[in-house]
Amino acid sequence: MPKPSISPHRSHLTRFKTLPLIGLGCLSLALGCRSDQVAHYRVPKEAQATHPDHPGQAEEAMPMPGSMPASQEPAANVPPPPAPKGALKWSLPKGWSELPGGGMRFATFKAPFAGKLEATVVVLPGPAGGELANVNRWRGQIALPALDEAGLAKARTVVKSKAGSVNVYDFTSEGQTKSRMVAGYISTPDGNTWFLKLTGDADPVAKAKPEFMTILGSLHLD
Repeated sequence: MPKPSISPHRSHLTRFKTLPLIGLGCLSLALGCRSDQVAHYRVPKEAQATHPDHPGQAEEAMPMPGSMPASQEPAANVPPPPAPKGALKWSLPKGWSELPGGGMRFATFKAPFAGKLEATVVVLPGPAGGELANVNRWRGQIALPALDEAGLAKARTVVKSKAGSVNVYDFTSEGQTKSRMVAGYISTPDGNTWFLKLTGDADPVAKAKPEFMTILGSLHLD
C-alpha cells in the first residue's frame, strides 16, 4: 500500500514549529550552565576583638605573619597615633625615657628599674566604658574580684595636677607570685579619657611607684 505523501507546505510548517523549540532548549541549556558557574556567597564579618583594657573599644585584629604576601604584611613597627587636640603632657623623672606608642597605645615609658615592669599611656574618646568598668577589668587581669561603687570609692586616691584630678588605683594580686598595677584615670576637657598604667611584678612596681606618681602629678594640657 503506498505511503501517503506529505505536502511540501506541511513539511515546511512542521520545520518552522520545531525551530523555536530547539532555540528555547539551547537557551535553557546556556542559562543552566551559566547559573552553575556564577554563585553568590555571603561571608560573615570577622568578629572584632575587644580591647583587653577598655570595654566597648574594639581592637582591630591583625593577620598572622606569613598569612599574606610579604609585600602586603603590615610593618613591624606601627607608627604611634597622632596626638589628639588638647593632649596631655608630662615630665619624666631622671632615668626615665619615653618610647613611641603604636596601635591604641599613645606612649610607653621605660623605667630605670630591673625586673618585669611596664608603664603605658592610652587615650580613648569619650568615657571609654566608665571608670568602674575599667577598674574591674584591670582587677580581673590580676585575678582580683570586681568592686562595686562603694568599693571603688574606697580604693581611689586622688592626685592633683594642672590637667585636673587624676584618680589613682593600686592593686596587688594574691598568691605566691604577685603582680601589681598602679593606674591613673583622668578625663580631659575635650572629652577624651586617659589611662596611665604601671604594671609588672610587685617588687619592681613598688620601686617605680613613687616616681610614677610624680609623673601623674606633672600632667598638664598641651
